[in-house]
Amino acid sequence: MAQRIVFFIDNNNKYQQKKVDFQWFPGFAKKQAQKSVASLHKTFLEKYPTAKILEVSTAAKEKLGLQLSAFNLQVKTTKGSYSVEQLFQSGKVFEEHGSQNALLYTPSAQAKKAIKKLNKNDKLVGFQEFGVDFPLTPSTYFYNWIYLKGIQQNKELAEQLPKYDAFTDIYFNPQKSINCQAEACSIYISLFKRNLLKDALKDRKSFLKVVYGNQNETKKRNSDGSKYEQLKLL
Repeated sequence: MAQRIVFFIDNNNKYQQKKVDFQWFPGFAKKQAQKSVASLHKTFLEKYPTAKILEVSTAAKEKLGLQLSAFNLQVKTTKGSYSVEQLFQSGKVFEEHGSQNALLYTPSAQAKKAIKKLNKNDKLVGFQEFGVDFPLTPSTYFYNWIYLKGIQQNKELAEQLPKYDAFTDIYFNPQKSINCQAEACSIYISLFKRNLLKDALKDRKSFLKVVYGNQNETKKRNSDGSKYEQLKLL
């Protein structure tokens, strides 16, 4: 058995998180991950049978879920078009090694691998996007900002996403990671259903105010003692 989080939209169009225990299929093959996804979705749908659920990762069977993977979702910038993963990893600034902007031109998987090594012996102190600084808190602010901008810029994806109201990322483990593409999708849908997308994505300061309440990050504890970020939209 394993446990993962399903991010879903409730009757008030706010997004919620639910931990789900399901059968895990071990192995590194994509087919094994897809079996785990099917098990996770089946378990969730037993309690929420009307939910329209989408896996968002490189393990997704649906084309939309694959396109929305941070490795594939492209964001247009003044310097060119890059994946969310490239922008996120290259946007990190470390105490000793400084800005990782050079990774912007590195393939997504390689950029993530390079940062993983830095995380072991250096301290993350902030984020930077083409000279614009982002704070460490709220901890998901920078990632969610670039991810939602990516959705907004891809009209076809933005039109298809509202067909779903629940999202998973089989690779996301909250014990090891903070940012999650499935969570970002649920935030987008919550904003969409509440007619707040235009205001939120106007600029980064508006995004901070609408999504996070423009306040310092607050935390709540899950039943297992782990910390999870409490967003204004939650």
